[in-house]
Amino acid sequence: MARKGGVYGVTRGLQKQFGSARVFDTLLDEQSILGLALGAGISGLVAIPEIQYLAYVHNAADQLRGEAATLQFFSAGQYRNPMVVRIAGYGYQKGFGGHFHNDNAVGALRDIPGLVIASPSRADDAAAMLRTCAAAATVDGTVSVFLEPIALYHTRDLHEEGDGQWMAPYEPPSRWADTHVPLGSARTYGDGSDLTLVTFGNGVPMSLRVAARLAQDGISVRVLDLRWLSPLPVGDLVAAAQATGKVLVVDETRRTGGVSEGVVTALVDAGFGGKLARVASEDSFIPLGAAANLVLLSEETIYSAARRLV
Repeated sequence: MARKGGVYGVTRGLQKQFGSARVFDTLLDEQSILGLALGAGISGLVAIPEIQYLAYVHNAADQLRGEAATLQFFSAGQYRNPMVVRIAGYGYQKGFGGHFHNDNAVGALRDIPGLVIASPSRADDAAAMLRTCAAAATVDGTVSVFLEPIALYHTRDLHEEGDGQWMAPYEPPSRWADTHVPLGSARTYGDGSDLTLVTFGNGVPMSLRVAARLAQDGISVRVLDLRWLSPLPVGDLVAAAQATGKVLVVDETRRTGGVSEGVVTALVDAGFGGKLARVASEDSFIPLGAAANLVLLSEETIYSAARRLV
């Protein structure tokens, strides 16, 4: 992440700007990376380690489960090791794949008590949410996982080539307070009254395109971007669900152990009595090439499910 700037160039130039004492490379070993971050945290620093791909963090999951997220609990708050673990993840990469580089398994992370999971889908949210995670680490010793959708790194357009609707300017520090994204808060697109699409990550632009298609059919849709997978923004979720009485959960992760299970359960627990359905990717590793399309959730599947629900 230092000399090269990461596999996708996200941190390019940081070492030159802030120096090798703050931005540096390590061995390409997940246990070493998180172990170093743990040591930095308990020494009073706030570490922001990078794991190259979501599939790779499972090699060192116990560094999060058995160390990072449990230190404050087992020490009765005497010690902490704050960190924000940046991870490139999810599927839909084109021209580069296989189940190690395209991975949508988040169940092992969502199961860890106290671990915050941020999942931005667009640039302005990503910047604001990263600041939120860093602030939570500094103030409360919070351990966060920051999931960055690989397929959206270089996405500029939403509906058609050249529309630039998935780009956003970087807000200056003077605007940070006004653009703050609180932990556990969702983002709503539109005010449709017929159907609510609840989603996150790659599912957000997919759902917005489906919403535009449904609008041509005379169906008004609102899209709720969860943004936070743990803790789920239950208040915002319930409000968006009650606004239409019909909810389709659009989940790019796997049907079993994925995010939609928790979303549906949260709605049921809250007493939501409307129509409720979900679509998700298959319970499978993501294969190479075009075969990935047989496993990953598609916009056509979302559209068909939405029509059935309405």
